[in-house]
Amino acid sequence: MKKTIFALTVAVLSLNVLAQDRLPTIAPENYTPEQKQAADEFMAARKRAVFGPFEPLMYSPEVMTQARSMGDYLRYHSAIGNTLSEFVILISAREWTQDYEWYVHAPIALAAGISADKIAAIKEGRRPEKMSNDEEMVYNFSTELHHNKSVSDVSFKRVEQRFGKKGVVDLTGINAYYTLLAMQMNVAQYQAPGNVPLLPKFPN
Repeated sequence: MKKTIFALTVAVLSLNVLAQDRLPTIAPENYTPEQKQAADEFMAARKRAVFGPFEPLMYSPEVMTQARSMGDYLRYHSAIGNTLSEFVILISAREWTQDYEWYVHAPIALAAGISADKIAAIKEGRRPEKMSNDEEMVYNFSTELHHNKSVSDVSFKRVEQRFGKKGVVDLTGINAYYTLLAMQMNVAQYQAPGNVPLLPKFPN
């Protein structure tokens, strides 16, 4: 029994080492000229050093810069507004079981006006109750997009009538952008602070 426990402990520790070794954060003093330029542009746009999902992306500074630029618009200036944007970000984080994304955006969503009950429902994989019309339409659109890889005519028309074709493109873009970041962090095994899972993993 003791040997089994020891073997399991070694296996878990080995996984942790691998997680840290996949795409470890690059120290600024070790940046290449291209990475330094990308970091400088990041600082100019975000007023802070490279952080979070952009750290593993620094291995491809061109991708990081393009991703940051897209995020500058989709997070802060999209046609659906910041509150609904945060709602959609949580849906994407939940779909990809992305703890860091959830760690950052759940408090922001709450402060932006998304109720704690709705946030808890998304976390548990349930359809939130008592959603506003706007919340319901972006929830339906986003979950259909993630689950069906397409969107029904009904869901499309609701968003189009409310936010225009620009809103449809922006809503699709938010789902896609935060899926991109979630995929990159899941590949890198990038952890939320404390390395404590925040989202329950669902059966495949």
